Amino acid sequence: MSKIVDGEIKDFLDEKVAQYNNPNFIESDPISIPHRFTLKEDIEISAFLTATISWGKRNMIIKNANKLMEIMGESPYDFVMEHKDRDLDNLEGFVHRTFNAIDLTYFIKALKNIYSQHGGLEQLFSNHATSDSMQPAIHEFKKVFFSIQHPTRTTKHVGDPAKGSAAKRINMYLRWMVRDSKAGVDFGLWNSIPTSILSCPLDAHSGRVSRKLGLLTRKMDDAKALAELDTALRSMDANDPVKYDFALFGLGVFESF
Repeated sequence: MSKIVDGEIKDFLDEKVAQYNNPNFIESDPISIPHRFTLKEDIEISAFLTATISWGKRNMIIKNANKLMEIMGESPYDFVMEHKDRDLDNLEGFVHRTFNAIDLTYFIKALKNIYSQHGGLEQLFSNHATSDSMQPAIHEFKKVFFSIQHPTRTTKHVGDPAKGSAAKRINMYLRWMVRDSKAGVDFGLWNSIPTSILSCPLDAHSGRVSRKLGLLTRKMDDAKALAELDTALRSMDANDPVKYDFALFGLGVFESF
């Protein structure tokens, strides 16, 4: 951690944040899907579903997320709230890696339950946020998300920090929703959650770069590693630590750092 204190790594990463927190990279990133919408709920739902399938090759993520939006008639909120059983038949055949039509059908039903019974996604997450972390809120979110009858197989598609998961996809989703929109990338839709308690979406790319920079010593990309990375990133920017996701991801994906 001494390298962080001397400011050398912070300066380097700040430069990379400025480079990659840039609308020019939106088109090649899954965040391009919610950027197609203007209604708050459409952005929330399209972003959540896109984040859910955000693993594997990015071109396939974007292709399949676009397919999802087409299935939902380019109006994800209306589809979630107004769908009939026959509309769910249109989901048959959808697949992204291990996420298939069975999972997608349940996700639609769970989202309807959240918007009709729990005040929507923002309220559900913000109700359970603590003063220093969103990880307990993610745990509570998963409990509510699977509080109606559900296929057992589908639970694997929502990470749970309480069970050791780094919950990469939900932390990425929270970054999209909470960080302000000044740079034109994230949305800044959820003012009820401070950026200071967000966590970096920890995956193979950001984990590898973090270890090379001395920000992370734990070898597994799990909840304990995320807590360690949180400490390092918050020492560099206590108000907006997750901005360094742009730097870590960019260095890992675009520069093979």
